[in-house]
Parts: sequence; structure tokens; C-alpha cells
Amino acid sequence: MCQNLTLKIHSKLDTDRPIIDTLTYVNQHTDYNSIILEIQNLSKTLNSTGYLDHKITDFKKSNDSLFEAYLTLNKNYSYIYIRYTDIHYQLLKSLGIESNNKFITLPLQETKQSLNALNLKLAEQGLPFTTLQLQNITIKNDSVHADLISSKKTIQRHIDHIIIKGYEKFPKKFIKQYARLKTGDVFNMEDIKKKTNTLNKLSFANLIRDTEVLFTKDSTTLYIYVEKQKSNNFDGYLGFTTNDNTNKLEFSGYLNMLLQNNLNYGESIKLLYRSDENNQKTFNINLDAPYIFKSPIGANVELNIFKKDSSFTTVNQSLKLYYQFKTEHTTYLGITSSQSNNLLKENLSTVIDDYNSNFFQSKYNFTHTDEDNNLFPIKSYADVNLGFGDRTYQTTKENQIQYNIDLSNIFYLNTKNSLYSRIAVSGLKSDTYLENELLRFGGINSIRGFEENSLVASLYGVFNLEYRLQLSPTIFINSITDFSYFENQMINQKEKLIALGVGFAILTKAGLLKMNYANGKTENSPFNISDSKVHLSITSYF
Repeated sequence: MCQNLTLKIHSKLDTDRPIIDTLTYVNQHTDYNSIILEIQNLSKTLNSTGYLDHKITDFKKSNDSLFEAYLTLNKNYSYIYIRYTDIHYQLLKSLGIESNNKFITLPLQETKQSLNALNLKLAEQGLPFTTLQLQNITIKNDSVHADLISSKKTIQRHIDHIIIKGYEKFPKKFIKQYARLKTGDVFNMEDIKKKTNTLNKLSFANLIRDTEVLFTKDSTTLYIYVEKQKSNNFDGYLGFTTNDNTNKLEFSGYLNMLLQNNLNYGESIKLLYRSDENNQKTFNINLDAPYIFKSPIGANVELNIFKKDSSFTTVNQSLKLYYQFKTEHTTYLGITSSQSNNLLKENLSTVIDDYNSNFFQSKYNFTHTDEDNNLFPIKSYADVNLGFGDRTYQTTKENQIQYNIDLSNIFYLNTKNSLYSRIAVSGLKSDTYLENELLRFGGINSIRGFEENSLVASLYGVFNLEYRLQLSPTIFINSITDFSYFENQMINQKEKLIALGVGFAILTKAGLLKMNYANGKTENSPFNISDSKVHLSITSYF
């Protein structure tokens, strides 16, 4: 039968009353054993706060439901002096523990916390089975003394074997180079968890359970459980507008395909074909091979072919080597060469000419992903590219500088509301310019509300701002506010642009479907609804 029993603790001395009144303990209990356990817990609490000489006396049952006891606190000790032998002095110093070559000095109330921190530090140094215990606790000359006894083994644990389970063909080089985990490392479970969790940032694989460890007498084996993910994707969009001259509907669009890790090496192949309203065609292929020859160096090769109606073609080729010094940070060094040909039968234009150019390029990339968000998988992005080289046409050779900056971030206001912002700047610095070497922008990936690649510049900057409202885990709507400034040094043109609009996206079984409606204008012209652009795109994984 359940009883309602009460425990009351009284002070034996009047001087102890203010302190005892501040003690917290459970005074309502269902049975006698619960009361005894509460008195024992109270005694442990008093010991940890320095009242080592306290006494609980005259414990008695006053009536059927009331138990009483009297407490005498006696002296409060502030510090404990702990003798140690097999703990390195520098290790104690790194934890901020006051010590000399023989004794550790600790505030009594911090003893448990400090010893737990010391135990964790020993585990991080490859000694996971270490236990620390205070023995021979005595009071001498009004101070507390104790001996620190350690079960620490002298031989550190190291990682001897790493075994992948689930995705047996997982490229092992990503364990060593991407997660920075390798055999021979000192065993540190917290560090192992942190490093293996970075595998979730890979697009082609993710962890399916926590890493497990098998300890034997003379070896330590890690079991990492991963599964292969669908990482190939197909991305495309369809744009349409009304031609001002013919009043006919014109279409544009692109096909963008990423093939990733199909050979189980972590490699990727990107294919792009774009056809714009202005009779411009772009073909691009990009090959990426990470950690070549099991080294930390990766290689990226790219070919880009651009054709402007019957005016000219430009072929760009690049080779870059890169090093990923942290999971989200990568640096590149490489070379880029370009060759452009004038296709006009009668060269009436003095601004289009054959040329060749060569650049040495350096690049930095930062990508912070949110693997749990299928609608907005990239939280922050930064890409900075700088190139120095020269361009030769006819008998003229000129030094040139290329630069590209692309920065974006999502600011989360709460779980449903966010702001997306992006700044993109590109420029070509030269003494003279040819039309077929100028930068082209405009459209869904720069300033919306304008035809794809319809704007020509020697320098341009674009600012994109979107307010996004996530209606569900698979649907969001967004505003479109785009600003741009560009210069064309060939014709001394300086222009400001603005575009406004709305959009939405829905995550379906087929992929992520997006639609944007935007209207753009120049600084000194009004908005014209007939100039509006509608862009549809879908990204599908397979």
C-alpha cells in the first residue's frame, strides 16, 4: 500500500540554520527506503560542497507519517590537495588545473567536474579505458588530502583498421582525404564521430548509423556504415516571351546534366547545352577527378564552346588542380586558353576579330550545405576567381585581368521564413576590347526578367534578393528583386537594371520544379508587361 511519508531535516546548531534552510531535498516519499536514499544523497551533496565533517544524527520516526533528523555542518573545507604520480603536468596545465610536480589543488566543489574533464582528455589521447579515483581521503592540519589513482594504461590505442559496411564499393580515398580519418591515428571517439559525420555532406553517399568500434587485445577496428545515394541529376528550364518585331512566341532553354560517382571513384561529369532567344548556343563539359593517384590533389578539366548566330564562335579550355584543405574549403590553380573565330563572310565589323588568349588562374571555393533541407540544400556559398594573362589578335598582344566573385547566403528568420541574397561580380580589364571576348549575362541565373545572355559588358554586378515562405516541407513561394549595374567599355555604356517578380517551387517525385515570373527594365524606362519573362526549370535525381 502506498504511503505518504514526510522527511524533515533540522539544524542542530543555530549558526547552521541559515545554510540548512537553503538546502534542497525531497521531503515527500512513498516508503522508508526512499527516505534513507534521500538522506544518503544529501550527505553526498554536502561532501561535494566541502562539509566533509557533517553529521546527521537523531534520525527517528516521530509519528506514522513523519521522519526527522538533525544536521550539524561543522567546518567547510574550500580546497582539496590531490597527490598524483602518472598524470603528465602539461596535461593538467592545458585544462587549467592548478598543480605542481606532486599535488593538484582544486576547489572542492569543482573536483568532480575537473576529474571528468581530465578523464575525457586522457580518452582523447588514445586511452579510452582510463578511470580515475580518489583514495585515502584524509583531513590534515585543517586541509583535505587525497591520492589520485589511475587505471591508465601506458600504451595508447590507435586506429588499426577501417571497414566500410553497406556500400562496399565506397571510394576509400574519401575516408582519408575528405573525412581526414586514417589508420594510425590516435583513437579519439569524439574526433571520429565529428570526422565521419562529414561524410553526410557528400552528395553520393551518407551515413546510415553511428560508427562502431571493435576493441581486441592488440587492435582497434572502426566500422563505418554508409549507403549509396542517387546523385546523378538532370536540370532544365524552358523560357518563353513575345518577339517585339514578329509578335510571335519565342522559346529558349537549357539542358544541364550531372553524372556523379557512377564509377565509384567520386568522379563527376557535367554536361550543359543552352539555346538562347538571341540565337546563341552554348555547349559545356566539365570533368572532375578528386584525389588523383590517392593523393590529396584533384583535377578539373573543362571545355566550353559558345556560338553567337553567324557572327563568331569561342572555344575555352581549362585545366585546374585543386586541394580541399577542409571539408567546405577548396583552392584551385590552373590555366585557361581561349580561341575565338570571326564567322562573318565579309568582315564589315571592326569589333569582332579572331583572337587567342591564355590565363593563369587561382580560385577559392566555400560551400556550406544543409543536407537535411531538400528545398535549399546550399546554405552559404562563395566562389572567388582571379586570372592574369594576355590576349593576341592580329599583331596586337595585350595583358588582361579576369575576375569573378559569387557570394550567396540564406538568412533564416524562423523555420518557415527566410531571406536569400546573392552578389555576383565579373569583369575583364584590358586596354582595348573585342565584342566576342566581352562578358554575357542576364536570365534565370543572373538578373531575371531579361533574355538569357542578352546583356554584354566588360564589367557587371548583380544583386539578387528573395523573400521565401516555406508552405510545407516540399513547397515554397518567393519574391524576386534583382538589381544590376554594368559597363561596356567598347561603347562607353553604363547602365542600371532592375527586375521584380514572383516564383514558386515544389518538390515532386520527378524532382524540384521551379517557376519564375519576372519583369525587367533599364534605369530610365518604365516597366512593360509585354517584356515579362516566365522561366520553368526542373531538377531530377536518378
